[in-house]
Amino acid sequence: MSDVTAETGEHQTHGYIGQKDDLLKRLRRAEGQVRGVHRMVEEDVYCIDILTQVSAATKALERVALALLDDHLRHCVSDAAAEGGAVAAEKLAEASAAIARLVR
Repeated sequence: MSDVTAETGEHQTHGYIGQKDDLLKRLRRAEGQVRGVHRMVEEDVYCIDILTQVSAATKALERVALALLDDHLRHCVSDAAAEGGAVAAEKLAEASAAIARLVR
């Protein structure tokens, strides 16, 4: 998905576009793990086994988040830093807030 910039009307691609297939593959894997957790709860599987699967699903989503964050820093933040000024400050604050959400 790309955004249209208000100033120029041009399409702006996101930094993750080169890794989109890999990200989608990781998300499908995490989705399958979550469905597996759901099934395990329905089938009254031992709680420790369920927790192991929850941990695997969580790690899979964390890997997606870290890949997206890395791409954001390399693409969006880097471009904004080159531009400088308020744009750079805004992107840095945005990235900092995203990192804070990930580590909570």
